[in-house]
Amino acid sequence: MKSDSTQDPEDLGFRFRTRKSGDVEILHFGRVATTLRGKPAVAFLAEVTDSDERTLQQRMARLTGNYKRGNERRGSGRQR
Repeated sequence: MKSDSTQDPEDLGFRFRTRKSGDVEILHFGRVATTLRGKPAVAFLAEVTDSDERTLQQRMARLTGNYKRGNERRGSGRQR
């Protein structure tokens, strides 16, 4: 297993697997985060063939709702 210091920053921990039924499960660090069925599953699989790893990771993050929305606080350097 890779240590955190050598982990690829582009890898957000998302993977996917296709079920026999045609459903697509999107996993986040090995746990099912969401399942796509029907047209969304077909569209996702078509997108997989045209995307690089970084784009694919971002797409899976958006599909699961696990992405930054721009309203996170910056940290302790900002006055409140």
